[in-house]
Amino acid sequence: MDGGRGEDMDQRSRDGVAAMARCYQDFDPKAYLQYNYTPPRADFTRSDSIVPWKLGCLHRAFTEGDVGGETLVDVGSGPTLYQVLSGCELFGRVVLTDFLEVNRRELRRWLRDEEGSFDWTPYLKHVCKLEGRGPAAWREKAARLRSVVTEILPIDSVSPDLASFRRALGHLSALLKPGGHLLLIGALGESYYMAGPGVRIPVVPLDEAQVCSGLRDNGYALAHLSAYTLPPDMRVGVDDVSGIFFAKAKKMV
Repeated sequence: MDGGRGEDMDQRSRDGVAAMARCYQDFDPKAYLQYNYTPPRADFTRSDSIVPWKLGCLHRAFTEGDVGGETLVDVGSGPTLYQVLSGCELFGRVVLTDFLEVNRRELRRWLRDEEGSFDWTPYLKHVCKLEGRGPAAWREKAARLRSVVTEILPIDSVSPDLASFRRALGHLSALLKPGGHLLLIGALGESYYMAGPGVRIPVVPLDEAQVCSGLRDNGYALAHLSAYTLPPDMRVGVDDVSGIFFAKAKKMV
């Protein structure tokens, strides 16, 4: 075994993470939320808007009857909460995580109901509608989410290259018991996104085959993979993403 080669790979990985950390220094949560989580990408009157598609995927995954447990861990939350709005009903404890303190602070602001935090009300209402609940139920869901989020933790969830992304899938497996589920949302064909005026974040372009092979090679059984293609008017100049994927996978014994 070539120990020197392994050390070189580890060093390149550390260098890549350090370079990514420098890119993230000027990340602006409010700008990022404005770019991606308001209309047209979060237009709840349209069936082809990105955010309703994501929420629909998550709702189906959490209501198929095979996902549940004591703790739901959201890895790489960013400044967003939409991804746990369905799951918070099934788990007694929800842990949010992110690489950046500014994002963790943004999450805490909403959980503490502080003035000026992002308004997740349209999201809460939409998920309640998917669940067949009445118009007033969103307040109950908001209270439920605030009660079950027990921690917001720092985490090294940055993947500077494809090899790092594949290793990260293996690390996530260590958080799961055999038979536990991984729900994964990500961009397809994206090489960068804007995280504030003039703040360009490079990312690893992925395709569906790479996602599937990464899951398979790290001991997951893929239950299903869905893909969404951005309509032209959703390409609003804040990234070069061509689509979104949603994967549901189970950790094998």
